[in-house]
Amino acid sequence: MPNPRLSGTTARGGAASSFKLLALAIAACAVVFFFSSITFVFTSSAADSSDLDASGFNSGSFGLGSTRRSVLALKSDPLKPRLDQIRKQAEDHRTLALAYASYARKLKLENAKLVRIFADLSRNYSDLMNKPSYRALFDSDGMSIDESVLRQFEKEVKERIKVTRQVIAEAKESFDNQLKIQKLKDTIFQVNEQLTKAKKQGAFSSLIAAKSIPKSLHCVAMRLMEERIAHPEKYTDEGKPKPPELEDPSLYHYAIFSDNVIAASVVVNSAVKNAKEPWKHVFHVVTDKMNLGAMQVMFKLKEYNGARVEVKAVEDYKFLNSSYVPVLKQLENAKLQQFYFENKLENATKDTTNMKFRNPKYLSILNHLRFYLPEMYPKLNRILFLDDDIVVQKDLTGLWKIDMDGKVNGAVETCFGSFHRYAQYMNFSHPLIKKKFNPNACAWAYGMNFFDLDAWRRVNCTADYHYWQNLNENRTLWKLGTLPPGLITFYSTTKPLDKSWHVLGLGYNPSISMDEIRNAAVVHFNGNMKPWLDIAMNQFKPIWEKHVDYDLEFVQGCNFGM
Repeated sequence: MPNPRLSGTTARGGAASSFKLLALAIAACAVVFFFSSITFVFTSSAADSSDLDASGFNSGSFGLGSTRRSVLALKSDPLKPRLDQIRKQAEDHRTLALAYASYARKLKLENAKLVRIFADLSRNYSDLMNKPSYRALFDSDGMSIDESVLRQFEKEVKERIKVTRQVIAEAKESFDNQLKIQKLKDTIFQVNEQLTKAKKQGAFSSLIAAKSIPKSLHCVAMRLMEERIAHPEKYTDEGKPKPPELEDPSLYHYAIFSDNVIAASVVVNSAVKNAKEPWKHVFHVVTDKMNLGAMQVMFKLKEYNGARVEVKAVEDYKFLNSSYVPVLKQLENAKLQQFYFENKLENATKDTTNMKFRNPKYLSILNHLRFYLPEMYPKLNRILFLDDDIVVQKDLTGLWKIDMDGKVNGAVETCFGSFHRYAQYMNFSHPLIKKKFNPNACAWAYGMNFFDLDAWRRVNCTADYHYWQNLNENRTLWKLGTLPPGLITFYSTTKPLDKSWHVLGLGYNPSISMDEIRNAAVVHFNGNMKPWLDIAMNQFKPIWEKHVDYDLEFVQGCNFGM
């Protein structure tokens, strides 16, 4: 009969053994589940770490500094999945290196070494996976994989991944800086484009503002012309004997060439007001046919303390025709007409640097009359040329007492340092200019020029002017204007005058001292800010305005200066 105590013990021992086995089984399942979960988490993490954004960068931290363990560290995985994971990691990092290389090219990094490094890293992955021993791994099934080869493959992949992440970590700062630099360069380029466009439009607008005729000034000319048509007998000199004073070489003669009736009257008014003996002064005003009537009325409306004012039109000088005058001949050239008279913004601003020279006034015969003074006034020995944008502040008869030393042109020099030298006005790359002239020769100013007409006739300066003007038909010797041909024509025949005779810059330079202006015999509003325009400088405008005939009904009726 069995021992009941032993039977009870055996039963309890069997139950305990069964419980232990159950516990071990549960523990084993838990371990398997735990490692399976880890495998899933890290596999997902590894896959996530290889995802790049549109720029080729990881959406997180470029795969750097992660403390999570890779699936490569798990030795209990089957060999085939393990190989696939290693291969995927290699492919992901190869792609990442390619993305960085592409982005480096996009940023145009100055250091091309980084581009080569990333390209080499990508190539290293490809070379590694194309090795025959490793290629055999990919082609084999899971059962025939050589674990030692797999471990070696894993080791080399890890080494390359480590190097790749190190290079990326070092390059990240450079990439960020280069990205900022490139964005800044793009912004600067766009701003420069806008600035260039604004400058062109501003220059064009400035040109229009400076060279257009104000409505009030046009009104005055029209009112005067209306008066001339209504009462022709009061203002014409036809049929009357020519006053002998107009050709008397013992008097003081002035030449003023202008189509601006107010400006011309200011020159005469200021000269007469400051003359000690005004009855000895003769003013020769020449205008175009359109403004002749207005000029005749303006200078007939008042007395000038005995001074004589002759008003003529360019057309009255019959020798000034296209067969003799190069400028008039050049005006018949179709290309030159297009250069001067095209009025589209995009065309007018093609050459923004020299836009001011595109003004038709530079080929106006009124501007070039200064080169024909001996022929226009054959009985005179000396004459003072005055621009219409000057104001006379002192008696000018002292100029006639200057010994010209056989020179033709008396003028104030404008050079200082390297500025206003011949090189700035002419094309010294042209062999003729280079051969004949010194680029460092000092330039002088037009506006107030005292000419010895006898000396002019002796050296025949007008023939020299014609020679050079004909050569410059295509604007290859100088851009345009009357100063360059003047500098050439009177190259060795100019006598420098004291600077107090002629102070320039009141039309563009606000920093001229008032003491210098007060001491000047003539002040010149050269520049765009003419005193009759709204854009004139307020500190200088009164110097000119005090000589305007505001009491004339024609001026008052047009609200000039208001």
